Amino acid sequence: MTVTFVPPQHRTAWLEIDLDAMRHNIGVIRTVVGSAAVAPVVKADAYGHGVERVGPALAPAADALCVATLDEAIALRSRVEGRILLLYPVPAAAASAAVVANVELAVMSAADLQAIRDAVHDAARPDAAPVRVHVGVETGMGRGGLLPEAVAEVVAAAVADPHVELAGLWSHLHSPEDPPSSDAQILRFEVAVAALREAGLPIPPRHIAASGGIFTHDEPSLDLVRPGIAVYGVLDSDLPIAPDAVEAASRLRPAMSLKARAVAFSDVPAGGTVGYGGTWRADRPSRIAVLPVGYGDGYLRGSQPGAVALARGRRVPLVGRVSMDAVTVDVTDLPGLDYAEEFVLLGRQGSASVTAGELARRRNTIAWEALASMAQRVGRVYYPKAGTAQSE
Repeated sequence: MTVTFVPPQHRTAWLEIDLDAMRHNIGVIRTVVGSAAVAPVVKADAYGHGVERVGPALAPAADALCVATLDEAIALRSRVEGRILLLYPVPAAAASAAVVANVELAVMSAADLQAIRDAVHDAARPDAAPVRVHVGVETGMGRGGLLPEAVAEVVAAAVADPHVELAGLWSHLHSPEDPPSSDAQILRFEVAVAALREAGLPIPPRHIAASGGIFTHDEPSLDLVRPGIAVYGVLDSDLPIAPDAVEAASRLRPAMSLKARAVAFSDVPAGGTVGYGGTWRADRPSRIAVLPVGYGDGYLRGSQPGAVALARGRRVPLVGRVSMDAVTVDVTDLPGLDYAEEFVLLGRQGSASVTAGELARRRNTIAWEALASMAQRVGRVYYPKAGTAQSE
């Protein structure tokens, strides 16, 4: 076996992030949801795309941004001035920090509201704006929230406090790919809305739909939607898209590509093996390209069997096990490849593509994880608009 190495160099693997595609996708979503406000979800480092750049890029096109943790909210607040909605309740000990950061807070219990009220009262100034809260309704997700019959009491307490503003009533669809189950959740949500009306309480903006609900139902758009993965140009391949949304869904543009250049080429004889465990054995003399991407970069071991990369617009198979720092690609049928050749592990090259959905299926996981797994050590190149690039 002969192996040829290139001289030491900067890492030759990178992510390309298309910020313009994300803004385009928000526009597509608006064509589906009509007058409903759009609050993109940028949790988990903007699904692996890099929230430091994604947050400020999306804020002008969005009505709010959603995150999952207080740390995420505080970090985002240092970069954007608009509305930030925290989708999980904060511990009582952290409520003051959330209030100071001017974050809109989820209320999933009476205790959550009391912790927020205590924090607001402790920090209140005569000119302080009230803290905005979104009261969560348990409709079947089972991750917290008030039962529909308990919502009115908590809403009444929020409305009675001048330091609190009732900004939303919300829930989350657990199976948007199953419309009957979503319909059942929506009915339970409407029970809570009806209870507020019966009690003479105000009905705040209602929101229940994330990406799946947006593209499978009309009604769940309600007053606000919280698109996550659709903002990044991806939908679940099993999603039964509503007829009126099919054309819009087809216009979503994936925002992430994973690319690499080879750092080594190996000539493996027939019968030779590749990778840990020697799990792949060449049935002919084979040319193997070593790409500097592995599970340490978020390209998980479960990406095989059947995973491919793109080279010269063709699909070429990954062989051997994914290691921490490398994958190996059989390029025997593409003679003449050299170190300048660009490989695509996620994204498009010519007419060929590897989608996040395909990558997820090879991992026996979901597209959300395939994107959010991308590690910080992979360099990112951002495209604020077509034809421009900024590296980090």
